[in-house]
Amino acid sequence: MDIRNIAIIAHVDHGKTTLVDQLLRQSGAFREGQAVAERVMDSNDIERERGITILAKATSVEWKGVRINIVDTPGHADFGGEVERILSMVDGVVLLVDAAEGPMPQTKFVTSKALALGLRPIVVVNKVDRPDAEPDRALNDVFDLFANLGANDEQLDFPHLFASGRSGWADLALDGPRKDLSALFDLVVAHVKPPAQAARADEPFRMLATTLSADPFIGRILTGRVESGRLRVGETLKALSRTGDRIEQFRVSKILAWRGLAQAPIELAEAGDIVTIAGMSKATVADTLCAPEIEAALPAQPIDPPTISVTFGINDSPLAGRDGSKVQSRVIRERLMREAESNVAIRVEDTPGGEAFIVSGRGELQMGVLIENMRREGFELSISRPRVILREEGGETLEPVEEVIIDVDDEFTGAVIDKITGVRRGDLVEMKPAGAGKTRIIAHVPSRGLIGYHGEFLTDTRGTGVLNRIFHGWAPWKGPIQGRRQGVLVSMEKGVSVAYALWNLEERGRMFIGPQEEVYEGMIIGEHSRDNDLEVNPLKGKKLTNIRAAGSDEAVRLTPAVKLSLEAAISYIEDDELVEVTPKVIRLRKRHLDPHERKRMAKSA
Repeated sequence: MDIRNIAIIAHVDHGKTTLVDQLLRQSGAFREGQAVAERVMDSNDIERERGITILAKATSVEWKGVRINIVDTPGHADFGGEVERILSMVDGVVLLVDAAEGPMPQTKFVTSKALALGLRPIVVVNKVDRPDAEPDRALNDVFDLFANLGANDEQLDFPHLFASGRSGWADLALDGPRKDLSALFDLVVAHVKPPAQAARADEPFRMLATTLSADPFIGRILTGRVESGRLRVGETLKALSRTGDRIEQFRVSKILAWRGLAQAPIELAEAGDIVTIAGMSKATVADTLCAPEIEAALPAQPIDPPTISVTFGINDSPLAGRDGSKVQSRVIRERLMREAESNVAIRVEDTPGGEAFIVSGRGELQMGVLIENMRREGFELSISRPRVILREEGGETLEPVEEVIIDVDDEFTGAVIDKITGVRRGDLVEMKPAGAGKTRIIAHVPSRGLIGYHGEFLTDTRGTGVLNRIFHGWAPWKGPIQGRRQGVLVSMEKGVSVAYALWNLEERGRMFIGPQEEVYEGMIIGEHSRDNDLEVNPLKGKKLTNIRAAGSDEAVRLTPAVKLSLEAAISYIEDDELVEVTPKVIRLRKRHLDPHERKRMAKSA
């Protein structure tokens, strides 16, 4: 069968997964009357809750005798390790852009990777039926973006469509019939070239593994595009590492290919198709699966290095082991190693004591998703404050810098610029009106300056600002950056919190806990209104007397406690504090530092 392999690129919430839903529906992938969930490609619970794509997933549709393999790529740069591998499997990309917002940072990140690989883009201006849509401006911005990213003439001469993914139509003209997505299907078939690998069908079999997963029935499975040759079930293959070293030889137990949403077993895999192979025990991502006579490995796409690190440790608080079933360091290590094996953007190192592990990755969101997944699996953990990873080049210390794009109401522009260029040591790159009383600010800010800034940003902009960030590059160390200004309220007792005590403590700051919650010595129960830490007693009840008088018994009216989300808690803490994560609760606490660690922290600050 004639094949086209495409990836769909879009910024977070620009409608990519919704468009794929409609492509599946209109191609006949669902039978008539079949009950299908909305955003069917978001199979992970966290993806559905947050409305973001975390894991790259493939699907396949047929259109007029052509099989189109579609890869749904993550929209956030923190999960870019997925993107870099996935793009090596496709021959074209569909770039989806919001007609009101235009190309955003995550669009820029993934598009730069696609253009560098020489892929020819198709641009779809989505959500043109929005009242604030400006499709012509969005299209001009896309052209400018391609030019800035060094696109060649063929890539700059891109075809474009206007669409509404939710309504299920795409047209070549803005005033088209708005009936269905047939124009998009036809354009993909006409514009995207068939895989060049199809011409190498008679050569020995070779495939580069791009994603790793496990099936409870068939075990370890690897997915990739067949670069040359054919493969039948039962044949023998060998796995080569990036450097060409032999890893193992194995018999292929099953070959799977995407047919609609499900993977179906097939007997023959042919060059150019995207397939999944089972039977190996050691081979992993970026390895070459090939015929026994092949000696050279296929070149693997280099992965951008991690920029931040977080320490994962056992939960050693007085309340440890009550909620979770997986609390031992050995079990935590096994889980982290499994994650590092399937996600090449994550790196795991043991600490000297063996009780904690340094996990390095792309950003706070990637770390937050990993911790949330482990939490739901029954793990209890203690998490440190994220730290940026520094580089030494030519005797100079370099730190990661991120490009920040902020859309904010005009009245809050001054406060935002003051924070990112003054306190956070960023450099202002561009500032321009974005229409409707808003200003767009583009700045280059050190990654460590953005840790913990998002909550402060929402406060400064009264919740109306939108902040997007993406890794920009490495720059010389910008000097110390001020951390959190407020101190914390630390419990000095162990027991159950009392409403009367919390009511009296409200004048000291805002509370993170409510009444009748278990606390222990060293647990952080609130934020102090001043810059020093304060030990308090949340267990202190009211002294009872036998005197009764009108007005002596004041009603206890508590301000609702501030409940920090996982990412907010991780970015809130300082170096001498930890986040205690269990399947049911998130707590903050002070940690005991030995003199060597104190000295190291003072030096890094």
